[in-house]
Amino acid sequence: MSAVSQVSVVENQAVGRCLLFLGDVTEPGFAKTAFGLRDWAGERCVGELRLPAGTVSLGLPQLNCEQAAAQGASALVIGVAAAGGAIPDAWVPTLAAALDAGLDIVSGMHVRLETIPALRDAAARSGRRLVDVRTPPADIPIATGLPRSGRRILTVGTDCALGKKYTALAISRGLAARGLDVSFRATGQTGIMIAGSGMPIDAVVSDFVAGAAEILSPAAAPGHVDVIEGQGSLFHPAFAGVSLGLLHGSQPDMFVVCHDPRRGHLLGYPSSPLPSIETVIVQTIALGRVTNPAIRCVGVALNTGGMMLDEAEREIAAFAQRLPYPVADPMRGGPAFDRLLDACQETS
Repeated sequence: MSAVSQVSVVENQAVGRCLLFLGDVTEPGFAKTAFGLRDWAGERCVGELRLPAGTVSLGLPQLNCEQAAAQGASALVIGVAAAGGAIPDAWVPTLAAALDAGLDIVSGMHVRLETIPALRDAAARSGRRLVDVRTPPADIPIATGLPRSGRRILTVGTDCALGKKYTALAISRGLAARGLDVSFRATGQTGIMIAGSGMPIDAVVSDFVAGAAEILSPAAAPGHVDVIEGQGSLFHPAFAGVSLGLLHGSQPDMFVVCHDPRRGHLLGYPSSPLPSIETVIVQTIALGRVTNPAIRCVGVALNTGGMMLDEAEREIAAFAQRLPYPVADPMRGGPAFDRLLDACQETS
């Protein structure tokens, strides 16, 4: 038995009926966990709860913890990410109140919930659970770098938080609808909550990130396709290390570049302009060839959320004219997305 097959991914982390906590964030990009659950597991989300200073809304009913519990919620999910993955002191009273109201707390933050005394005490008092999704399995090996069977598609991005998870989910569901043997492979807390399993790749010690990616997408039947959720960006000053390790360990045969055409700079880094899609393709191929010499780009996914239909169609058409790849917004579907799925099915 190989070292890779001896270690499991994080399992059984799917979220049941829940209240989505938005804290006090004012930037929608930092609420991607909440938006992801709303969009891909909406039947489980009973409402949202935000603090007075927060301005981000999901468009769900505004509920307090007691109301959510009365409507069948079993957990409050921290749906936002604070800087550095910490839980601000201002959030703690509300989180403790959720426990007292009979809700578990589910967190994808880097800090462990049990390290916060007020939450540990409230959990003991109420008998509710503190669930940390961003906890990788133990004993992850270093990567082997050896080729393995099966086919893999990785979503990469010009930036973080612009649609890599949504694109991977849409492609995996689209290919499954065509009858392919396909798996969505989650690499972040939101994807894990949606799918119920995966690898919290940015919580893995850096030496083992590529090995963790090998575990996430093991050898498979030749016709099987793993669609792997990308993380960060190779051009991001904070997150490029995670993106590179995931690229090397995934050994993708194909990749799709995700891009938000309205974004002019990296999220949270106003002095860092976004790289062009062409630059991302060249860099991804150059670095990806370390573990898969046959890596290739098969398409571009645009995030046109918030645009009117005619504006979105103009953006998609303009990029399609500029680039020699299918271009689509996977969330809008249509013929453009069908062409992207066609490209994902091509074997060479």
